[in-house]
Amino acid sequence: MESVTVDLGSRSYPILIGDGLIRDIGAHVAPLLKRPRTMIVTDRNVADHYLMPVGASLGAEGIGFSSFVLPTGEGTKSWDGLARLTEWLIGEGIERSDHVIALGGGVIGDLVGFACSIVKRGCGFIQVPTTLLAQVDSSVGGKTAINVAAGKNLIGAFHQPALVVIDPATLGTLPRRELGAGYAEVVKYGLIDDAAFFAWCEDHGAALLAGDSAARHKAIAHSVAAKARIVAADERETQDVRALLNLGHSFGHALEAETGYSNRLLHGEAVAAGMVLAHQFSAANGLCPPEDAARVRDHLASVELPHSLASAGVNSGGAALAAHMAHDKKVRGGKLPLILTRGIGRSFVTEDYGLDKVVAFLDGSPAA
Repeated sequence: MESVTVDLGSRSYPILIGDGLIRDIGAHVAPLLKRPRTMIVTDRNVADHYLMPVGASLGAEGIGFSSFVLPTGEGTKSWDGLARLTEWLIGEGIERSDHVIALGGGVIGDLVGFACSIVKRGCGFIQVPTTLLAQVDSSVGGKTAINVAAGKNLIGAFHQPALVVIDPATLGTLPRRELGAGYAEVVKYGLIDDAAFFAWCEDHGAALLAGDSAARHKAIAHSVAAKARIVAADERETQDVRALLNLGHSFGHALEAETGYSNRLLHGEAVAAGMVLAHQFSAANGLCPPEDAARVRDHLASVELPHSLASAGVNSGGAALAAHMAHDKKVRGGKLPLILTRGIGRSFVTEDYGLDKVVAFLDGSPAA
């Protein structure tokens, strides 16, 4: 088992990584509980695989639990999903000192974290991510939210978990498409500030997606350590350090909105296309070598991830996509900070480019 700490002073917490941790989770949860009881929130797909093993592990430690199983998919991360969950938690008699277990992917983690930030004015929660995307990104850092009609993650709060338990073996039940969506977030850590890690992805990404256990462990541990470092430096994204984690997301969220936050385009798939667009926009404005932008596109294409508007299934004009970007929660003083790049591993934040330039770029962006 590996352990990485998110260093936030008195609110620091460990991230545990190891095959088989699902079966031992009770031993890691028990020290956090003020009473021998917890609640598990999951979705239908994850419940079929992991609810019983988690429950058995809790039982072995003398911990009672109740469970709430939600529908699978991004639509659950909504006002309705939040209302249903908070009413259930209150009905279960939740106390402020309790810890709720979020067992699932990013949707479950985001929804449970936000619910726990507001129920009884804040209670604890534990992240047990079962998708690659959640393991390397969304389970760490305390960003919690739901989606609304105007955009993704616009209603939420910063609320850190007390513990993150990552069992890479859960990836064995993940569909190839879900693995690919998570892999996009792995690549992101190389593109932000670690060119050597991007080169590692080029060499090992295909093996990771094909089931190579060592590659998966390396990718998860490296990504988690990178995110923990960034979150510790800028927890609430006030200094532009944490904003770098949004590489590809401004473009990607617009693509998600245009496709209705549906299975037409998964979040990680949108981020993949968004990272290519961010590099191509940078190249078009003389910031990034064109060969670096091509290298990013070619690698994501090689692992069958969206790498253009067309491959993301989007044929809208630039104005429609920019309209979604205008609702981005990062807008400051009417300006949208963009995460652009001077080359692989050299990302930065800028407000120098208005949406008019983004529109012109998207209208002329490469079709393939």
